[in-house]
Amino acid sequence: MALHNETGKLGEQFAHNWAIENGYHVRALNWRHGHCEIDMIAEKDKRLHFFEVKTRKSSSYGHPESKVGKAKMRHFTSAGAAYLRRYPYFKWVRYDILSITLDEHDHPHFFLIEDVY
Repeated sequence: MALHNETGKLGEQFAHNWAIENGYHVRALNWRHGHCEIDMIAEKDKRLHFFEVKTRKSSSYGHPESKVGKAKMRHFTSAGAAYLRRYPYFKWVRYDILSITLDEHDHPHFFLIEDVY
C-alpha cells in the first residue's frame, strides 16, 4: 500500500477514536454511494454529522483541510444527500472536516471545521 494510503487509513482510525472520545455515536465508516464516499457518519445531540477526514504527516505542504476542493465537496454533499434519502430520520445535519496532522511519532493533532456546507 502506498504511504499516502497508509497515512489516510491511520487518520481514519484516529478519527474514529476521536469521535467516540468526544461523545459521537459512529453510525458508519467509509460509507459509499456510487463513486462518492463519506469517511465517517456520526450522531451527537440529535444531529447527524458527515465527516471528511484529511490526514497529513506534516503541514510542510499546507494543512490537511486544504486538500478539500470544490469537486471533493460536491462528492461529499452528494453522498450525504444519498444517505439522507436512504435514512430520512434526521432533521439536523452538519458537514464537517476533521483535519489531522501527525507529528514525527505519528501522534495526531486534530482540527475540526464544523458546518462547512
